[in-house]
Amino acid sequence: MAYSSSSSSSSSSSSGKHNPSSLKAAAIVKTLKGPKYDDWEDVDKYSPDLPFNPKFTPENYTEKFLHFMNTSPTAYHAVDYLAKELEANGFKYLSERESWSEALNYKGKYYTTRNGSSLCAFVVGKNWLPGNGIGLIGAHIDALAAKLKPVSKKDPVEGYLQLGVAPYANSFAGPTWWDRDLGIGGKIIVREGNSVTSKLVHVPYPIARIPTLAPHFGAPSVGPFNAETQMTPIIGLVGEDEKEDPTDDEKLCPLYGKHDIKLLRVIAKNAGVEVKDLLQFDLELFDTQFGTVGGLQKDFLFCPRIDDKICSYCAIHALLDSLEDPFSFPNDSLHMVALFDNEEVGSLSRQGARGGLLETVVDRILAYHSSDDELKRLTYANSFLISADVIHAVNPNFANVYLDHHKPKLNVGISLTCDPNGNMATNSVSIAFLEEIARQTGNTLQVFHIRNDSRSGGTIGPALSSATGIRAVDCGVPQLAMHSIRATTGSKDVWLGVKMFKAFFEKWKEVDVQFKLGDL
Repeated sequence: MAYSSSSSSSSSSSSGKHNPSSLKAAAIVKTLKGPKYDDWEDVDKYSPDLPFNPKFTPENYTEKFLHFMNTSPTAYHAVDYLAKELEANGFKYLSERESWSEALNYKGKYYTTRNGSSLCAFVVGKNWLPGNGIGLIGAHIDALAAKLKPVSKKDPVEGYLQLGVAPYANSFAGPTWWDRDLGIGGKIIVREGNSVTSKLVHVPYPIARIPTLAPHFGAPSVGPFNAETQMTPIIGLVGEDEKEDPTDDEKLCPLYGKHDIKLLRVIAKNAGVEVKDLLQFDLELFDTQFGTVGGLQKDFLFCPRIDDKICSYCAIHALLDSLEDPFSFPNDSLHMVALFDNEEVGSLSRQGARGGLLETVVDRILAYHSSDDELKRLTYANSFLISADVIHAVNPNFANVYLDHHKPKLNVGISLTCDPNGNMATNSVSIAFLEEIARQTGNTLQVFHIRNDSRSGGTIGPALSSATGIRAVDCGVPQLAMHSIRATTGSKDVWLGVKMFKAFFEKWKEVDVQFKLGDL
């Protein structure tokens, strides 16, 4: 959730269709350790090419989610991972840059991606027709990070090599990025012969750290701190005996001189390419500590980047789960999950929720049947959107800052999110709509509303709903420590999220019949 201004160790290609036969987990997966997960050396058991099993227990959902999180440090990796899961479950990839007229057989399972950091998956029922409406869940896949600057090379300071980074979504506003083991990953653009392609990079071991100043130094150690000059990561030491001289081939790299040559070598080696073939990249630092379960009774899930990968993961798996039982899928429905990048910075990018990806996908689906604008308007009017984003669970140490009767708890169920000032898409109709689905399916809904003396965050809900006219509700998984480098949710909350979102896909058409009278 973004604030409102008003108040893998091996590389993989991200340039096109994913191949399910190549989905063996990277070598890093073999190193996954921690409470409850010592058996993760059996890589194939957790590989994303396994079909989704609706009989999984809450613990199974949590284990698979942690595998996803521990191997998907950036939005690029998360989209790549989920795309592979979709293909392993029979979804067909549609490239935005190619015609869909022949590839789209109108009925079936499909997905597309944009920029490698946003994804839209949809299932067309055999009896669906334009105008019937779409059951849609939208979420965002980006998270707070420290992005490498276009020129990250800096002059050594007191013998330290430092890295020029920019805080993404004000990530340095709090203290949680200090003294963390930071790896590096993202997307690189490389030349392969006469072609240009992209690859994913995931350096899983720590290469950077932002050191605090010891409290012994008094006032300077307390802050406030300058994000430009006092939060610069250190990445090494200057060594006179090191062989740092670049080769003639390395000097041909367009990035030479802009980034430390040792960094370029690490990135190139990880991607399996030569330094000279690196053209550009979008890389970020991330917390390398794995997510894990915790608490005396293993009630908690401690993990980085929960906001909002947890809702993204739950939405995709709810879609997959809804397909396991052919009798539970309404044949006259079109179900869709749209995962967007850049929500944390306002969504105004081609891969963001305000970039038109949803509208483009819907237009191209409808174009297969008709180019009638009236059918498009009718389709949107008969659709319903869940804008899924994490929300604040009550913190027992600061319970007084929460509004009474609006304090979501962990391991209970997803929470409705309400705000009268336009930061959420929730209204009385959409609350009643989702509450009816929850009532029919035995799901528990909580509710959150910010206090009048606090500022509210924002979601993609208002942007998507206002652009299309789709009815919408904001809700999501509760978590503690939002926008920290590591957050906490309940160990059952992944399962509860999938359960509620699956219920939405199975019941929304049936419930919508009750909302046909009047202006609902």
